Amino acid sequence: MDADDPQPQRDAASVSEASPPDSAVATHGVGPWPGGPEAWPDDPRYDRELLAEGDRRNVVDAYRYWTMDAIVADLDAKRHSFHVAIENWQHDLNIGSIVRSANAFLAAEVHIIGKKRWNRRGAMVTDRYQHVRHHEDVAAFAAWAREAGLAVVAVDNVDGSVPVDRADLPRECVLLFGQEGPGLSAEAIAAATGVIEITQYGSTRSINAASAAAVIMYEWCRRWA
Repeated sequence: MDADDPQPQRDAASVSEASPPDSAVATHGVGPWPGGPEAWPDDPRYDRELLAEGDRRNVVDAYRYWTMDAIVADLDAKRHSFHVAIENWQHDLNIGSIVRSANAFLAAEVHIIGKKRWNRRGAMVTDRYQHVRHHEDVAAFAAWAREAGLAVVAVDNVDGSVPVDRADLPRECVLLFGQEGPGLSAEAIAAATGVIEITQYGSTRSINAASAAAVIMYEWCRRWA
């Protein structure tokens, strides 16, 4: 997670995700651990508060009742080798959704380029389980990628883009996405080692940025995961 983020990083058990509206309680998550405290597992990964009150978080069943730190540690042990980067000049609402997809597809890290504050609404607190790094501008991001030895693969439907189903998608790479509407900046495209696009068949010129990011991450996982 971004250590410099001014927003507090509370344990997932204390955020609203853990306490959905009453109408959702019956179908979302699990209740208290059966059998009471005497039956609780003797495992430091388990959160005593969640065991007592139930776990309503948006996590897979394998992580039910685990502490947030334990979940992050387990994810860190098996993260994929692709990263995700997003230009953030317009406080795009899609950024949160892209972060959520990055968590779902187990990206190594998410990189926010430009404005440090980004709209977290779409992330649905998944950013608490996902490492996020900030870069002041494209030049700083590109320098980091070179030092890390990662190919920068830009995603935009500009002239010269290669359809992703026919494109080279390196195992060690950063998938770079732009803003909803304008797409990637000219500087970002120039910093990339390749530009890919998603083949479309209808009348719209482009698909939603968050949707595009999910498609590309899935394609990387289809090839390499």
